[in-house]
Amino acid sequence: MNNLGKVKLLPAREQVASILRKAILSRELTEGQEITLEGIASQVGVSATPVREAFQILSGDGLIKLRPNKGAVVLGVNEKTIRDHYETRAVLEGEAAARASRPGVDLTEVEHAFSIAEMALENNDSKEYSKHNQAFHMEIWTAADNEKMKSLLSSMWNGLSMGHKVTEEDYAKISIFEHRQILDAVKANDGELARKRMQDHIIRSMNNILTRFEEK
Repeated sequence: MNNLGKVKLLPAREQVASILRKAILSRELTEGQEITLEGIASQVGVSATPVREAFQILSGDGLIKLRPNKGAVVLGVNEKTIRDHYETRAVLEGEAAARASRPGVDLTEVEHAFSIAEMALENNDSKEYSKHNQAFHMEIWTAADNEKMKSLLSSMWNGLSMGHKVTEEDYAKISIFEHRQILDAVKANDGELARKRMQDHIIRSMNNILTRFEEK
């Protein structure tokens, strides 16, 4: 595993924003719930600075309302909030996959990210798979060679979108299968197929999250 190189992950502020965004979209953090810099920093194991920056990101998304006493209040989400988020991600990520499919694009890091994710599953480590899932998406954004697109996608990342009807292990198996299909299309320089497979991947994630929303 060590010979494969280091996994590239999002900066700390996006990592924290991702954790909180996922919790809000899945309604683990509920409308009206108060969160604090110190509390979140302690829970996720980071300093207050990336949490403060994450709060700013989520405030811009309309998911929380900032308070002057270093805290925030979770705002309500509904089905439209969730659909808007994932449908926007699907458009951007689909385009990134299509751009990564252009002839001559270096896919070394995309294939590397896929390989270490596959290895995590072979080792029955579905929890470790989560960060490799992130790395696979990030390397496609990088291969797309559009910094604005990459920045937008980084600010929207929300991690594995698990619903009530699937275990973490089964989710990881579905995800890696879809990643393989996306990678095959990208390597074949089939931009339209890569776009469709990536968009289908994101919309399937949306539908998973909606099962949590509907059952709460």
